[in-house]
Amino acid sequence: MAKSFSFWSLLKISRPANLLIVAFAQMMAAYFLVETNRRGLPVLQDIDLYLMVLATVILTAGGYVINDYYDVKIDYINKPNEVVIGKGMRRRVAIFYHTLLNFTGIGIAWIVSPRIGVIFFIAAFLLWLYSNLLKRLPFVGNFVVALLTGTAIWMVGYYYQKSELLVLTYAIFAFFINLIREIIKDIEDRQGDRKHGCRTLPIVIGFRNTKRVIFAIAIVFVCAILVVTFKINNSSLFYYFGGLSFLFFLFMYKIYVADRKAHFTELSVLSKLLMLTGIISMGLL
Repeated sequence: MAKSFSFWSLLKISRPANLLIVAFAQMMAAYFLVETNRRGLPVLQDIDLYLMVLATVILTAGGYVINDYYDVKIDYINKPNEVVIGKGMRRRVAIFYHTLLNFTGIGIAWIVSPRIGVIFFIAAFLLWLYSNLLKRLPFVGNFVVALLTGTAIWMVGYYYQKSELLVLTYAIFAFFINLIREIIKDIEDRQGDRKHGCRTLPIVIGFRNTKRVIFAIAIVFVCAILVVTFKINNSSLFYYFGGLSFLFFLFMYKIYVADRKAHFTELSVLSKLLMLTGIISMGLL
């Protein structure tokens, strides 16, 4: 019988490593790209920044809870050792946590600014819709999750209304990396998805055609990064992304040769590494 409450179950279901990456990206964008708030004070002295990061982390954790709630049967096939709901946490407790996290995240965001609160409300609705419906559709769910990831970074520039083009550039970077990662996860999980009637890209168009979609997205991503890098005209950034391109091409080669579940699990981890190295490049600006 599942426990009604377990701190470790809540921690595991919240994906703390992913939450740290999101918080790190927002803090880096604020420190290196925004630098000061609208009153001219260093942005790291602004309580609103920390509230916004906290709200983002809480809302994202809520998204992971509701995703696992709806995916519990699929997860018993795809990753049985990682299932929390039904083992370490009762289903009704998971719904309670999800509701509590959503209201807390939206409430904190509203304290920062009503317009930020509205963005968080829409994000919470999309995370629920994704878990309940969109992730079972080809490409739509992948796009929504990637869009929300990019929005988490874009929101920093939007709130402070500074360096919006630079922040948007990194939001686009995060969007493309996560779009590729989400499609990779669909390939990795296709066995359980197929059994439970999901119509993700690998199931609808096949394994090889899904790889072709990833390569098409990668080409658009590389072109977008090249255009932005030349437009910014920062030599340090140019060399950094030049070096990063070797890691990216290794990543794409591994996608090309991957044909087993373990390969795609490795690629999912590598995509996080790409995301982190991209975020770190903010320090060059």
